[in-house]
Amino acid sequence: MGAAPGSAQTTRDEGALFLLVPVGARAAALGQAAVSDRGTAEAAFWNPAGLAALPRSEFAFHAARTFASSNGVISAYFQDDRVGTVGAAVYVVDLGSQDFIPRGATEPTGRTTTRNIELIASYATSLGGDLSLGVNYKLIQLRNDCSGDCGTFRAIVGTTHAMDIGLQGQVAQRFEYGIAVRHAGFKLQLENSSQADPLPTRVVVGASWTMPVSRLADGTGLDARFLVNLQDAVGQYASPDVLVGSEIGYGDLLRVRAGYAFTDAGIGGATIGIGFRYERFMVDFARLFYDSAIESEPAYLSIRVGL
Repeated sequence: MGAAPGSAQTTRDEGALFLLVPVGARAAALGQAAVSDRGTAEAAFWNPAGLAALPRSEFAFHAARTFASSNGVISAYFQDDRVGTVGAAVYVVDLGSQDFIPRGATEPTGRTTTRNIELIASYATSLGGDLSLGVNYKLIQLRNDCSGDCGTFRAIVGTTHAMDIGLQGQVAQRFEYGIAVRHAGFKLQLENSSQADPLPTRVVVGASWTMPVSRLADGTGLDARFLVNLQDAVGQYASPDVLVGSEIGYGDLLRVRAGYAFTDAGIGGATIGIGFRYERFMVDFARLFYDSAIESEPAYLSIRVGL
């Protein structure tokens, strides 16, 4: 229940499947292998522990377009060396609107709108050394609303609550690892309790390794990074999704990314992307090429500004 049509599919009866759709151009281009990625506002959607490594407070906007929906995120995270990182995000999946025209009429009297909404409040902090912890509280809502007169159409609103929790660590500044439990919470009920569906709770573990390619006298130069994640539904670890990503770039100025998501959730396939940075202004692009023939190939844009 509650997924954008064709946006995410599983073999289990789960609700709020839009939560499995990638968020953010950086992580999307890395094949969704982002549980060990850190230092950007996108970490709130992949492993909140990564927010602890934000170099400064950050405002972000993420957008994605598929054949089924227009997705958007606005977030703000504030970093303090003594307290940690706190902030919030609003994620909206707009599945579109439709005019309601009563039988025998020629003009619409109302308009129905379907949206999925996720509100996130996050906190992340260092536990000492190179280990960090992050948590999210999430309010999740699926809405079918009407403006005007929609006849016998009945507005439906399903609301539930969930949490994410994650850890990240670093070894010798080149090897990073992470583990997260995502979307753990109460069942989503739209009609009645007998039709309530569990959330798509996932356990993700992964690591990344950074390798210098060349260095200039001032310490800048090319480097490459490789990432791999294993992801599965909680309690089911026999056949996890494998998510791999890579990027090469000149510091943070320019990053070229590619990845592949080996997943049976209908959102697997190849990914490519590119990222630019100018002082405190960062822009990332990504394109996904889903394996499923019924899926569109969404485009992603992320804009982040250091505060």
